[in-house]
Amino acid sequence: MVLSEEKLERYGFSFRSGSVLTKRTIMFKELLDVLECVQDERSAHDQYKEAIVAENCTRKPTEATRRYTASYLTDLYGLDPDLVLFRALRYFWSRDEQARSILCFLCAYARDSILCDCTPFVLGIAEGVTSDKDKLEEFIERMYPDRFSDVMRASLGRNLRSSWTQSGHLTGHRNKVRTRVTPSAGSVSYALLLGYLSGIRGESLFQSDYTKLLDCSFEKMIELTEEAARKGWIVFKRVGDVIEVLFPNIINAEELEWIRE
Repeated sequence: MVLSEEKLERYGFSFRSGSVLTKRTIMFKELLDVLECVQDERSAHDQYKEAIVAENCTRKPTEATRRYTASYLTDLYGLDPDLVLFRALRYFWSRDEQARSILCFLCAYARDSILCDCTPFVLGIAEGVTSDKDKLEEFIERMYPDRFSDVMRASLGRNLRSSWTQSGHLTGHRNKVRTRVTPSAGSVSYALLLGYLSGIRGESLFQSDYTKLLDCSFEKMIELTEEAARKGWIVFKRVGDVIEVLFPNIINAEELEWIRE
């Protein structure tokens, strides 16, 4: 069962044609600053906006840049506990510090169309191979024929490469080399949740587009899922080839009904 875009948007997925990546990266450092400032997981969206604009928790020089930052972070992450994607990000963020950069990436991937469309480029690079910026720009042009000028395409390429560096898919400053992400119990749980909300069930949860972002074998994902279950973050049941993953600490009864509607 694959849910409609309308249903997925209720959980916090986004299918807007616009993209923060044409102007900024996935802004991991800014998100880190905001979540350190707004520590109550129940905080409403207005409290995040106030922290960014009024309190300047991201240390931007002008009110205009603070307002842009609030807008960009809202586009990428929602910043609203009523959205399951953001609520789950905060849940695992506070429990698994190692997972933070990939949690950030996974949420942005589910909400930014260009990041989603272009990430197969970096996933297709062999470990240890340098990412070629010209090939990335060619990939962007194939994905979006005549949409971007040469200058905009180069800027988008830089923002994508920087975002993949923040997520751990690339390392290096000028010469960015493909590296494997180091998954953890929190990042695997969040990737499984994204698949679950999309309507995927059973063993297929471990083969979704979201889990592929983790550079992780099936066996390692099972191990990390079992760890998350032992910690009480999720529910994991496995009998032979029959697998069930549930998220009672994150998805409430009303939100479960949305899947069944």
